[in-house]
Amino acid sequence: MHIHILGICGTFMGSLAQLAIAQGHRVTGSDQNVYPPMSTQLEQAGIEIMQGFDESHLQPKPDLVVIGNAMSRGNVAVEYVLNQQIPYTSGPAYLAEHILKGKWVMAVAGTHGKTTTTSMLTWVLQDCGFEPGFLIGGVPKNFGVSARMGSSDFFVVEADEYDSAFFDKRSKFVHYHGRTVILNNLEFDHADIFNDIEAIKTQFHHLVRTIPSDGQIIYPADETHLQATLEKGCWTPKVQIGVDWQYQLIDASGSHFKVLQKDNVVGEVNWSQTGIHNVKNALVCIAAAYHVGILPKDAIAALNRFEGVKRRMELVCKVNDIEVYDDFAHHPTAIESTLAGVKNSERYTHIWAVIEPRSNTMRMGIHKQALPSSVKNADTSIWFQPKGLDWEMQPVIDGCSELGQSALLMDDVDAIIAHLVENAQAGDAIVLMSNGGFAGIHQQLANALKEKYGA
Repeated sequence: MHIHILGICGTFMGSLAQLAIAQGHRVTGSDQNVYPPMSTQLEQAGIEIMQGFDESHLQPKPDLVVIGNAMSRGNVAVEYVLNQQIPYTSGPAYLAEHILKGKWVMAVAGTHGKTTTTSMLTWVLQDCGFEPGFLIGGVPKNFGVSARMGSSDFFVVEADEYDSAFFDKRSKFVHYHGRTVILNNLEFDHADIFNDIEAIKTQFHHLVRTIPSDGQIIYPADETHLQATLEKGCWTPKVQIGVDWQYQLIDASGSHFKVLQKDNVVGEVNWSQTGIHNVKNALVCIAAAYHVGILPKDAIAALNRFEGVKRRMELVCKVNDIEVYDDFAHHPTAIESTLAGVKNSERYTHIWAVIEPRSNTMRMGIHKQALPSSVKNADTSIWFQPKGLDWEMQPVIDGCSELGQSALLMDDVDAIIAHLVENAQAGDAIVLMSNGGFAGIHQQLANALKEKYGA
């Protein structure tokens, strides 16, 4: 079967493309934003990517078109599909109908941490011999790819609350019929499709309604929005992080901690990850693995060998003892917890946070009141004001100043690089935070530092 994917370079759709080609289908795709790591993965998988959206990409007619949720009416390719009556579906529907049927689906949902937690859980299953299939919205370093079919009945999926397609406004995760389901957290995000937190809670409860009574829901006991969602009705056994599973920090950065099951110490995680958010991610993974029969000591041993995820505090370079990191954080809570992990490591003389407000919610200015406090663990924050932003960012800088923080507003990536190269010193950490390409700042900054110091 020839499958053409519209919006193929998105993390979800690109992963789906790799699964479809593994099934033996011919896969092609179209997109406007083509950049690594997804473009590299697709090319290595032998998938032809066409730039932009044009009717010619759909000639001759494919057997099926999978339409990404970034596509809308008026798009040339979408209109052609509809007018020519080419069979089409959404990405989540294709995954559910063609890949997940008959599988023990382990789904990871939540506002933050889905990609990292899904990667952790997948690695635990793999390290313990389960050979799971998976689809992840990022590239776990232990695997080097974001998706594979696997050779067992287990499939781990990152379960996103974003809508499925222009013709299906349900959240993606309602399609998956998870049996072991992690609910990491629930905050307001995706303001382009959700009016308020209650609308998101409704979608999460739709997910809860699909989980079988012989399944399991794992969630943090202190997440009030999740608790309120579950109180609307829950027919599945629940496991609470903070009650059934707990942690005791050995290192304040989160790189070393004890794991407790019902107040009994069952092992210690000693790994390269930092941040309390990752400690909690580890606990939900251990709990989920336990649900499918993996002993805590084995899950812990696997986590100690977890290498992380690309673009999640990924080291870009180390030049003259200046460390540059790439991080995907794009919500105030995620920014704050990531920077707290960096600060608590007590490794750095000065922490620079460089932030691009790229997500739809950030571009709308929904979280602008919370942004100054989100960078409290950085010594200096640099905020990038891109062209076409829907709001003026100067109040964020003012808010940082009121909190006694050093903050700069810049509208040019070259100027940001020049400032960092001139002012960063040995022992500093530079954390570049964006959920997009950030105009290639990562490699440009690395090159500039290497040129300055002759590295």
